[in-house]
Amino acid sequence: MAPIKFGVGQSVLRKEDDALIRGNGRYTDDHAPQPALHALVLRSPHAHAKFVINTTRARSLPGVATILTGEDVRDLGSLPCLFNLEVDPFTGPPYPILADGEVRHVGDAVAFVVADTIDHARDALEAIEVDWTPLPAAVGVVQAVKQGAPQVWPDHPGNVLFDVPIGDKKATEAAFKNAHAVAEISIVNPRVVTNFMETRAAVCEYDSKRDHLTLTIGSQGSHRLREILCGMVLKIPQEKMRVICPDVGGGFGTKLFPYREYALIAVAARKLRKNVKWAADRSDHFMGDAQGRDNVTTARMALAEDGKFLAMDVDLMGDMGAYLSTFGPYIPHGGAGMLPGLYDIQAFHCRVRTVFTHTVPVDAYRGAGRPEAAYVVERLVDASARKLGMTPDAIRRKNFISPRAMPYKTATGKVYDSGDFTAHMKRAMEIAKWKEFPKRARAAKKQGLVRGIGFSTYVEVCGTMGDETANVKLDPNGDVTILIGTQSSGQGHQTAYAQLVAEQFGLPPERVHILQGDTDKIATGLGTGGSASIPTGGVSVERATRELGKNLREIAAEALEAGSGDLEISEGTIRVAGTDRSISFADLAKRPGVDPSKLNASATFTSADGTYPNGTHLAEVEIDPATGIVRIVNYVVVDDFGVTLNPLLLAGQVQGGAMQGIGQALMEQAVYSSKDGQLVTGTFMDYALPRATDGPAFVFETHNVPCKTNPLGVKGAGEAGAIGSCPAVVNAIIEGLWREYKIDHIDMPATPERVWIAIREHQRRHSL
Repeated sequence: MAPIKFGVGQSVLRKEDDALIRGNGRYTDDHAPQPALHALVLRSPHAHAKFVINTTRARSLPGVATILTGEDVRDLGSLPCLFNLEVDPFTGPPYPILADGEVRHVGDAVAFVVADTIDHARDALEAIEVDWTPLPAAVGVVQAVKQGAPQVWPDHPGNVLFDVPIGDKKATEAAFKNAHAVAEISIVNPRVVTNFMETRAAVCEYDSKRDHLTLTIGSQGSHRLREILCGMVLKIPQEKMRVICPDVGGGFGTKLFPYREYALIAVAARKLRKNVKWAADRSDHFMGDAQGRDNVTTARMALAEDGKFLAMDVDLMGDMGAYLSTFGPYIPHGGAGMLPGLYDIQAFHCRVRTVFTHTVPVDAYRGAGRPEAAYVVERLVDASARKLGMTPDAIRRKNFISPRAMPYKTATGKVYDSGDFTAHMKRAMEIAKWKEFPKRARAAKKQGLVRGIGFSTYVEVCGTMGDETANVKLDPNGDVTILIGTQSSGQGHQTAYAQLVAEQFGLPPERVHILQGDTDKIATGLGTGGSASIPTGGVSVERATRELGKNLREIAAEALEAGSGDLEISEGTIRVAGTDRSISFADLAKRPGVDPSKLNASATFTSADGTYPNGTHLAEVEIDPATGIVRIVNYVVVDDFGVTLNPLLLAGQVQGGAMQGIGQALMEQAVYSSKDGQLVTGTFMDYALPRATDGPAFVFETHNVPCKTNPLGVKGAGEAGAIGSCPAVVNAIIEGLWREYKIDHIDMPATPERVWIAIREHQRRHSL
């Protein structure tokens, strides 16, 4: 059968883009109900301090409608942490909607000002009097766990939330005793700031007749947000709030959570009985939105003489920041489950500590623990190769899990269902002309440059968000509308879901309409996160479309006086196969006496097992020893996503994720002063983001092995690029530095300064 023109596997152009590139997108800040008040947040300039606040003068200024402080919102619930350990449950500290008497990070919210104009709100913000008593701050997990360090929370001595083991410590210790050699690394996965293009914003409209709130917000999911805000924070019935998500300009995990401003804007709108609007500026984002990564890890690999991995032992500390964000503790703990990577490691142990510091809370950021895990194991595998004098590809071939071993249960309990890991590594090496690299390295050296080449192989688990329901209905004009609780923030859901409909109905994308992000129109929804939209939502759409097709055939069979088995659907028409007798979707929708329930269908899907995308990222870099500048000259990705729904969308996801990883590998880092906890990199003057010129010309291919735990065969793709890129780039840098200078370690970000210093220190040591 020939592929459907707009169906699965076709490079259909994004139907979303026409409106966006013409400036016709509608984001939260474009929503401007009139009249509306404007709100701003007063944030702490201190990382840790006691304070007394006086708003008397500020309240008397022109245009000020209200000022909320911690005292005004004490009856609200805290922002919740939705993760707890089954084996060792913990009690987290409160995450108050406004700090009350004590702040615990720079940017901690202490007051919420609402005025008739943004300028009047700013005047009032500056007029609030705060008497600060600064206190010592704990910054960085290494310092925070030391004896005598300042305490973030008195109920968590030593600043540790939990300290738990994963794996079999006894078996791991036994394997290390019998090892031929041991490779060890100590690495930092630096903290990053998401910096999506559209900062967070919210508009709350109040209907006094119904005592009802409508919250328009740029989020990754409307339903979960409403559940948390109403049920846990505001303590009002869910039917008292409607949440609408319009276009969302990037999320990457960070827009998945409830934030203080969403509750505050609802309280203010209800109190004042007026519409209230709040929009973050970039400083609000740096100091008020959850940040990502921030792990300090020591890892060891026990090695046999032939290069076989005998055991892996890891000590991981994850920085939680000052409060527990929604999924914060899950990130290091859940990510640790992926530390064995693609390798047959029989004995594994990891100590996971989650640590409080006087910094912005840390939560999910593209990949949420899996990039951190891949970075550890891939750096360790390269260190193991150097330890034994093996090549990085040879040691991986020696230890990869074989396709014949599938399904394979790792030492951490993950079950890999499919994949051919050697095949995608081999293909990446072929594309990159790996064998010819020495020639290129010699040519670079003649130019005074150092070439490095390296790769990472990765696996992640995703698509485990829970149930997702899709409703697919036939419109009166013969078009099809999908209602689903996922939420696009740039991924291309409008196009991807339309292709799943096209696969069965042959409809072009313009005749398929997707409705997301409205709790009044869509009954349930998980939102989007964890690369789950296509593996979970896509299956629901496919099944609901199939069910709708069955209903339409039954209606058409009666209209055409034929058996439903003799009918075929194509281009919005149902016809009797081999004849010219047909009926259009539009005529079906208007046919007298048709049961309206037959014109729509729903399906729900969940995957407890998840999917395990995997692949190889290969980077070739050029290092200038005189300046420390690193330039990526070649970058190859070969991934296994099971089945490719849309090659264009997939390439965009992979390249975007890889650029985020490249940014972290080479330049991005949120830095806090160890002296007083100040966020040193709080603006784009100090925090570097990658530009187009910092990225390579990507070469991307797939080597797909269909997923056995997903009915569509697909494996999640949204996070993969960010998982494989960091270790590939850093391994390439270290390969060049090791070959030329015997430098075997550098932490991210490998900035020109850091690379230059490493080379100079080597030269100084060898000149003594």
